[in-house]
Amino acid sequence: MVLKKKILITGGAGFIGSHVVRLFVNKYPEYEIFNLDALTYAGNLENLKDIEKKENYTFLKADINDASIIDKLFKKYKFDGIIHLAAESHVDRSISDPLAFVRTNIVGTLNLLNAAKNIWKGEVKNKLFYHISTDEVYGTLGETGLFTESTAYDPNSPYSASKASSDHFVRAYGETYGIPYIISNCSNNYGPNQFPEKLIPLFIHNILENKDLPVYGDGKYTRDWLFVIDHAEAIDMAFHKGDKNQTYNIGGFNEWQNIDLILLLCEIMDEKLERKVGESAGLITYVKDRPGHDKRYAIDASKIKKELGWEPSVTFKEGLEQTIDWYLENRKWLSHIQSGDY
Repeated sequence: MVLKKKILITGGAGFIGSHVVRLFVNKYPEYEIFNLDALTYAGNLENLKDIEKKENYTFLKADINDASIIDKLFKKYKFDGIIHLAAESHVDRSISDPLAFVRTNIVGTLNLLNAAKNIWKGEVKNKLFYHISTDEVYGTLGETGLFTESTAYDPNSPYSASKASSDHFVRAYGETYGIPYIISNCSNNYGPNQFPEKLIPLFIHNILENKDLPVYGDGKYTRDWLFVIDHAEAIDMAFHKGDKNQTYNIGGFNEWQNIDLILLLCEIMDEKLERKVGESAGLITYVKDRPGHDKRYAIDASKIKKELGWEPSVTFKEGLEQTIDWYLENRKWLSHIQSGDY
């Protein structure tokens, strides 16, 4: 088989990235898929054991912060498309170490943009730099309203500021150097393989271990939740059918206050673990709020629905049940994360 396109997916051993890599490897056997990951704490090749021997899959261990290595890889493989998912993404970590987020999210993105610019040299037909970003770049909302693709940027954490900057650089390289790009801004992802520092897998783990469930502030922070498998499908659609130099918001049409989500999670866990009703909820403890905590995010995903026909395939409760089932069936994976064996 002659492989027609060479697609680089950065951060492909991470949570969202592993789902995107798997989808592309399985759905497009005619593509050569390269998964570039530095395998920092959130990168885990156990996420991809089912595809690691596929003929159209290649893993590249490299750090996007190393410009010389990135340039060498682009010269060697001459990628036709980049799906850029590699990022530092945990807000709490950005508060304690903002420079790490500057290096990866801003400088790392610039290294990829420069390498693409140099290898494509203006011959950009059928080329694409697809940058995955976050709804947090828009700041916070009041009790009403939604983030649209034209909402002004107003980031409030070092994480969201670093992602906002990288978004601007992608657009600037599009305007200045003619690099075709797409940017998508997504809401909170959840699902299988998520590193257990994030709310849902952390609380699943803590319930299993009968540990406290720490809830920031009054627990009434509101987020839109997006099932990771639906997100991967949206990325696929935008990559293949989206208009160049456009932005697409990807959300779950699915707002939940944190405390209501946690209570639902506890209810489902009690049922699946055959515990008494309310037993898991008894682990909830309220803790001091984090600095710069945005009150509400809510995505208007009508553009991608109208133009590309994408919409979520599951309700939040369906996706949450599938997620919990996966963690309960993959406790070995979870224990490897906790022990560091991965």
